[in-house]
Amino acid sequence: MKKQVFAVASSIVLASSVAIPTFAAGNHPGTPEQQTYNSSGWTDYGQLTKKLEQIEKSSQGTVQVDVVGQSNNGLDIYQARVGHGDKVILIESEIHGNEKTGTEAILNLLSYLGSSNSPHAQKIREEVTLVTLPKMNPDASELDRRGNDMSWSEVVEDFPQLAEAGGPTWNYYTAPNIQGDNYAANPGFDVNRDFNPNLDYVPEAEDIPGSSSEPGWYITPEAQTVRNVYKNLQDEFGKVDVFVDLHHQGLYYVDGTSDPVTLSLSGQFVPAPNSEEGAKYSEYADNYDYDYSRQLNVAAYDALQEMGNSPFDNITLYSQGLDLPGTALGSFALNGSGTVLFEVTGQTQSLGQKKKGMLMKAVETGLQGIIDGVAEDTVDDLNPEDYEEIPETAYRPSL
Repeated sequence: MKKQVFAVASSIVLASSVAIPTFAAGNHPGTPEQQTYNSSGWTDYGQLTKKLEQIEKSSQGTVQVDVVGQSNNGLDIYQARVGHGDKVILIESEIHGNEKTGTEAILNLLSYLGSSNSPHAQKIREEVTLVTLPKMNPDASELDRRGNDMSWSEVVEDFPQLAEAGGPTWNYYTAPNIQGDNYAANPGFDVNRDFNPNLDYVPEAEDIPGSSSEPGWYITPEAQTVRNVYKNLQDEFGKVDVFVDLHHQGLYYVDGTSDPVTLSLSGQFVPAPNSEEGAKYSEYADNYDYDYSRQLNVAAYDALQEMGNSPFDNITLYSQGLDLPGTALGSFALNGSGTVLFEVTGQTQSLGQKKKGMLMKAVETGLQGIIDGVAEDTVDDLNPEDYEEIPETAYRPSL
């Protein structure tokens, strides 16, 4: 396992107003009413280190594991890479530490692609370079919470120019009860609002505290690490073709039914730069490829639908019409990547182990649909307009 040390830029910007995820009404498997909270079955930081070492060893170097940065508390942030094709897919999981199914799915994919000699695995390795960040916010993961473990005073230490900025930033958590976690005693940031489409951005006092419809700042070491990985891939390949971010959401329903959502997808995080609403992003107009993002989402959706009449049918479109340039997805979409959001039902606080296997399989299946589509060039043949036919999400079941 090699260790890579990337220079961390001395600043960054972000913006938004803190919106804490809400949970829909309902009482289906995975809700707190039906089970006791238990997160012991998920891969923790120590286990991740061992599993990645095992995968790298058993693959005989086909999977390359590197340390690409450190969290605010000094935990290593790992990158695992497999394949040598010229199409680059970057996948990250656990930007929120209580959203863990993506990590398990990534480990399964790495194990398969690293060790299988099947024609399918060989084709993917030949056509695709798959880069994964299986646990990009390890401090939050160890605390099993959304936000990282970092105070505003630590930010000012790193970026003295922000001392008079009127901070902290809007995405700074200090409340005593956010998704059951006490941030008053141990504050932190929502790292997924700490990105900026200007990948060279240095934090400036006039940009603080910002809002959700403005870019972020790269003030957290976790966001800086992802930005550095992305830039290094740009330098190596010229472009990161696909970026996938693996998340969890509340307990919602397929619109027009009483069926609980298994997973929601999205490829829209900022308004198109060539539109009136997206005019502020006009400098990125030549990069932005919304049709490709939609095709990638359709590839994931189609793969899940092929699972047959089952909960894997309960796939919906995440909220649209968003303007979130401070998210990794929004920033990287503006830099030319096709983007896909996965939102699995329930945080670990409400999920426990009861639905773990099914939800992991849903993420893995959707990811495989994207990877196969890119490797085989079939994603380019999909109709982007089919994205609009994916069922919408409802916050209450239909009667």
